[in-house]
Amino acid sequence: MSKATSILSEFSPGESVLVDGFKDEELSLKLMEMGFVPGTVVKIDREAPFGCPVCVTIGGDYQVSLRKSEAATVLVKSIIV
Repeated sequence: MSKATSILSEFSPGESVLVDGFKDEELSLKLMEMGFVPGTVVKIDREAPFGCPVCVTIGGDYQVSLRKSEAATVLVKSIIV
């Protein structure tokens, strides 16, 4: 079960979310090539001291670091356990 759509950059380390879509059509291709495919679970692992970059685990398989501005273009739904 999931809540309303938010953006990835709003979540804190330790939280898991479900990719729902993208705000930026041009950047969405790059993000999908990195593994941010709608329906994929993403776990926020850690943030740098000033919040940029953000390190996430995609689908439980591998880690990726994103700029905060890139994370702000990923639409997600929080996962309610």
